[in-house]
Amino acid sequence: MATAIIDYGAGNLRSVQKALAHIGEESVITGDPARILAADKVILPGVGAFGDAMGHLRSRGLDQVIRQVTEKQTPFLGICLGLQLLFEGSEESPGVPGLGILKGKILRIPDREGLKIPHIGWNSLRLEHDGRLFRGIPQESYVYFVHSYYLRAEDASIVKASTEYSTQIHASVEQGNVFACQFHPEKSGEVGLQILKNFAGIS
Repeated sequence: MATAIIDYGAGNLRSVQKALAHIGEESVITGDPARILAADKVILPGVGAFGDAMGHLRSRGLDQVIRQVTEKQTPFLGICLGLQLLFEGSEESPGVPGLGILKGKILRIPDREGLKIPHIGWNSLRLEHDGRLFRGIPQESYVYFVHSYYLRAEDASIVKASTEYSTQIHASVEQGNVFACQFHPEKSGEVGLQILKNFAGIS
C-alpha cells in the first residue's frame, strides 16, 4: 500500500504528495483510519496552531491511530507542526496535551533584535548522531523553515539535526521508526527530496 499522508484539516498536503510523486513514490491523502493503518509508511504534515491541530486529530480518532502506527513500527514522518504534535505539549496552546509519543517541549522562539518571528527561510543544518533521513546529505545543507515555535527534545540522542535561529533549534529527530522534521523537506529543493527518498527507503 502507498504512503498515507494524514488529512486532518491542517493543510499543506498537496505539496508533500507532489514531492513524493517527483521521487516516484505513490501516496494517498486520507483521514480513513483503516487506510492509514494499512499503509507501508505514514506522513503527518501540518501548518497552523498546535491546539487546533490536536483538536482535529482527537475529534477524528486519529490520535489513537497515530499511536497504533508508531507502536507497530510503521515508518512515520512528522513535518513542521507534525513534528511538534508528536511531543507532550506546546507553549502555543497551554494545557493541551500533545500525542506524547516523544519527550520534549515545544517553546516559542525567543525574540531577538534583527530576527523576525515567525522564522521563515533557509537555514543550514548541523547533522549529528547518524540520522537515517540524512544519509548522503552533507553537513551544513540548507533547508526551508516556517515556524514560530521550536523543539527542545528531552533526550539529546534522538536529535539528528539542529540549527540556530535566536536559539538552538532541534530541527530533526529519530526514535525507532518515528522521524520528524521541523523544516519542510517538500520545499527544500534537492536536499529535501533526498530526505524524502531516504524516508521512502526505510522499512
